[in-house]
Amino acid sequence: MIIPKAEKLQPAELKEVEGIAQEFDCSILEIDGRNRCVYAILGNENHAVMFKRIAGLPYIRKVDMIESSYKLMDRRSGLSDHIVRMGETEVGKDAPFIIGGPCTIDPANPSLYLETAHALKEVGVDALRGGVWKPRTNPYSYQGDNNALDIILQAREETGLPIDVEVMDAEQLQLALEAKVDVLQVGTRNALNYSLLKQIGRMSAETNSAVLLKRGRHMASPDEFIAAAEYIVAEGNPDVMLCPRGTTPALDGYRNHPDESVTPLLKNRTWAPVVVDPSHSVGHADYVLACSLAAIAYGADGLCIESHVDPQRGIGDDPKQAITPQKMGELIQACRSAFPNRYKVG
Repeated sequence: MIIPKAEKLQPAELKEVEGIAQEFDCSILEIDGRNRCVYAILGNENHAVMFKRIAGLPYIRKVDMIESSYKLMDRRSGLSDHIVRMGETEVGKDAPFIIGGPCTIDPANPSLYLETAHALKEVGVDALRGGVWKPRTNPYSYQGDNNALDIILQAREETGLPIDVEVMDAEQLQLALEAKVDVLQVGTRNALNYSLLKQIGRMSAETNSAVLLKRGRHMASPDEFIAAAEYIVAEGNPDVMLCPRGTTPALDGYRNHPDESVTPLLKNRTWAPVVVDPSHSVGHADYVLACSLAAIAYGADGLCIESHVDPQRGIGDDPKQAITPQKMGELIQACRSAFPNRYKVG
């Protein structure tokens, strides 16, 4: 990991660094962070001579060797002070970052989504979520509709709130990027789809789109979760948020096994914000508040919560696990009160 003295290397400086790296069969990847650019050495970077030659250049502040399988996501990397922002909001700085909205946008009833969006803005959410395309276990279940993208874009225009949309393949990714979606969500079923993760990182690198990476249901190790995020950052987009959302096997009475307790383990290993999804963890509206408060106590920087003005009229998971905007307002106030006393890395 190369950290320059200035915010970024000048073209001639970068060319010189790349020339040195090429002598040792390595290449240089520029990561454009919010505060500064850092430069990752790709290849067998364990060349002492290469390190010394690069470190000796007058415009280089330092060269670090990160002994970790995820060199960019590591807390000690040059991205350690990277800040993920949504508009003017810094994720996790002064208050929990709250993403809210229905599980699934019903293109047959756009007014339901728009009404929900306005109600959620009134109670203080920071961003809107909504399923445009849906990964379904049953191939005959509703799979989503491109027309739903127009509905969530209308909600963004009317409310001014950023939007979070899950993408599952290259075509959906392209449509989302063309629409300048603020948050590209990677669902649990694609959490280890490394080809898709690399494509998302590469195609979103020169955009303002962040990525919300959900934890795989069968993923046990925090290191494996962080390494999945490394694929995105290594392709050029450091604006990544990690989203625990419950794992298997399910705990009796819950949809999954709630995993908000993994938050301190993640924050001790990486700089990335942690945004917990309590809705899918517990799978029942009655338990969402308790799970949300637990996540904040464990140190979460935000929450991604399913909410609908009339859950019983919703589709997908909304009738079971979406909370009303009124309940969302109560939840936000409770979590804001708990936020200052949350767990912090020492």
